[in-house]
Amino acid sequence: MSDARKSKQRVFTLLVQIGRKEGDGLPAGATGAALVCFASGVDEAEAVRETVAVLKQADTAPLDVTGYGTLEDREAQGHEVDAEERALMQRALQENAVIVAQMTPFFDDPSKDARLPRD
Repeated sequence: MSDARKSKQRVFTLLVQIGRKEGDGLPAGATGAALVCFASGVDEAEAVRETVAVLKQADTAPLDVTGYGTLEDREAQGHEVDAEERALMQRALQENAVIVAQMTPFFDDPSKDARLPRD
């Protein structure tokens, strides 16, 4: 890849909701999941397209994508971005890749839902 092309690439933070699909690798009983992804692209639309394509190839069922912009956009919005996230973003840029940074499964049974606090 040329340096000119690399310089146009940016990394976008995306929140992707996925549904169930046979072979998706989600835990038994999960109804879907939320994925935090870092994806490179010349713009957010390209990052979304690439992310959806990669997730479909991985036998998941993407339902919705919410974009949170670039690192600079997130910092301007007051988001705290830790060193681990920054390293993953840099990796996505260097490898022109989609990186799933976090996966949170959803469950109908609230006792299994990782998003809810335990008593």
